[in-house]
Amino acid sequence: MRTLHVNAGTGYNVKIGQGFLPHCGEEIAAVLGPCSVGVVTDSNVSELYLKECVDSLSDFNLKPSVFTFPAGEGSKNLSTLSDILEFLASSDLTRADAVVALGGGVVGDMAGFAAGCYMRGIRFIQLPTTLLAAVDSSVGGKTAVNLKAGKNLAGLFYQPSLILCDIKCLSTLPDREYRCGLAEALKTGVLLGDSLFQYFDEGSAAEHLEEIITCCVEYKAGVVERDEKEQSERKLLNLGHTIGHAIELCSGFSILHGLAVAAGLAVIARASARRNWCTEKTARRIEAALMKNGLPVTTTFSSDELARAAFSDKKRTGSTVTLAVPAEIGSCTLRTINISDLKELIAAGLSPMEEL
Repeated sequence: MRTLHVNAGTGYNVKIGQGFLPHCGEEIAAVLGPCSVGVVTDSNVSELYLKECVDSLSDFNLKPSVFTFPAGEGSKNLSTLSDILEFLASSDLTRADAVVALGGGVVGDMAGFAAGCYMRGIRFIQLPTTLLAAVDSSVGGKTAVNLKAGKNLAGLFYQPSLILCDIKCLSTLPDREYRCGLAEALKTGVLLGDSLFQYFDEGSAAEHLEEIITCCVEYKAGVVERDEKEQSERKLLNLGHTIGHAIELCSGFSILHGLAVAAGLAVIARASARRNWCTEKTARRIEAALMKNGLPVTTTFSSDELARAAFSDKKRTGSTVTLAVPAEIGSCTLRTINISDLKELIAAGLSPMEEL
């Protein structure tokens, strides 16, 4: 088991290893002490891992109650959040108790948001069961739900008390969910450099999952420690996300987050090459790596549709929006453009590399 420390909030550990979910109660009890816990999960994960999680919690003087909601982005809304809060209250959880998020990014967002709201904040634990949650969404304390107007528009920063990442859980992931995690990890590779990007460049990611997760967590932990509330450097983690979120919104969230981010990353890389923000070689490397790992590099939505969807992006400030863009592998920058220029920028990135 590898242990990494994140110095944000009150500070917490991220533990990465193989096969310790059935023994999670011991790790969680060591952090929480005896208390009641509200386990939040979804309909997919509950069939796979809920029983062994609950049994282990019970073995270590943690009193679990369970809330399960329908799996998928469609549940990431205020209605589900309200249901979770009512569940916590009806389970008689107090400020001395905690929430346990057992699942992927949607579960982590919902459970973390509820924990941050309930009684003005109770402790919560992340048990990520997807690659995307392991490499990205479980770390850093971002929690949110979607509104009709856009992605993640209601939320808060609320750090967990512990993250336990059992890599064995990834073996049950559907291929699309697995590739979603690859997309977020590849994005981190563009930010971090060849020490991580090489796995995607070579097409060898599946053979190095523990190293990839560790690299991603270490990198994100450092960024979060320096900029917990996303005032400057943490905005770089949004690489590919402004256009990716627009793709999700245009699709009615039928396109999974990671796959939308992959396409968004390809679009912003090509647009950056056309604006001379990065070299053609860098854009081509990013596109080639995405394709080598079975990730999309295009979208059927028009620049007009995507620009209108991106207008509601939370990174917009007045008439401008700040985009994370690649300069080269291992170096990305923030570019602030007028929102009226976004359609043209997206259009520049939609056309294929052959035209560069």
